[in-house]
Order: sequence, then C-alpha cells, then structure tokens
Amino acid sequence: MDFIKCDIKGPVVIRPVKHKDARGYFMETFRLDEFRKHVGDIEFVQENESCSTRGVIRGLHFQAPPFAQAKLVRCVRGRVLDVAVDIRAGSPTYGQFVAVELSEDNGVQLFVPRGFAHGFSVLSDEAVFQYKCDNYYAPHAEGGISILDTSLGIDWGIAADEAILSQKDTLHPKFKDFETPFK
Repeated sequence: MDFIKCDIKGPVVIRPVKHKDARGYFMETFRLDEFRKHVGDIEFVQENESCSTRGVIRGLHFQAPPFAQAKLVRCVRGRVLDVAVDIRAGSPTYGQFVAVELSEDNGVQLFVPRGFAHGFSVLSDEAVFQYKCDNYYAPHAEGGISILDTSLGIDWGIAADEAILSQKDTLHPKFKDFETPFK
C-alpha cells in the first residue's frame, strides 16, 4: 500500500496494490502495522456501509468532541467523490478541503482524521461505501455544514438541482455561520 500525505495536514490517501490474474484480483485493504507506521495509532471500533444512487450527496458530517470520529473510507462498488473539510479552529488550513475520487476500480481509500467534516457524492449509477470509525456513533454529538454552501468551493460533480439530499443535510448551517467544536 502507498500512503500519500495531502496538502492539508491530517488526511491521508491510501492506494492499495492490486494483484491481478485470470481469476480476478487480490489486494490488502487494511494492515494495522503499516497504518500505524504511516498514519498513527488509531483503533477502529465500528464499521459502517451505505448504498446510494447517482446524485446522492451525503454530508458534510462530523461528531463533536468527546465523541469525534476519525474514519477510513472506501467505495467498494461504483464511484464517489469523497470530501474532507478542515474544521479545526486555529488550523492554517481551516475551511479548506481535500477531494478524492474513490471507486471499486482504483481501490483508493481516504483517512479522515478527527476535526474534519466529511461527505461524498455518488457519481456512478449506484455506490456502496464503507467506513471504519475510531469512536462509536453518538447521535447527540452529530453536527454538519451545508453541502449546498458554494463558499467552500467544492465541486461535487452533481448539479445542485439534481442532488438527492436528506432533509437533515439541508438544515445544516453554511460555513460562515458555523461554529466549530474543535477548539
């Protein structure tokens, strides 16, 4: 696996090595010793999976401390644009984001550390998305930033009038009205 640091300190792109032959392929998707060496001492305690259709945009979500979550995300079927926005107060990259295409073909994963809001858009007819979390889900600690906020400069690859959003995601504040819990 290749571990690639991003322009923003914290997120890491992980590219697996696919071994292909007439039977198909094999790849390591997680190896604790390598992960700790290149990313840090993270212990994942929960794994989630979602299935979404083209045009769905989920996010930008986070959990407030002390229930914050770091995530290791990947797309096992289809193709998504995955986005992590820095919401750490005082960070020199506060409000900036990393965007990476994750797909079943490229096998790329993204590590999203605590202190980032996370979301993705579905670019294929359907996408199955998996993520490991280092803290348990706590509904009372949920937070978010509007995915429709154009001030962030995120091109989701989906026209706003074609986006399929949850009602909850349409109610999150714009970034300028957002107060980060990551002080």
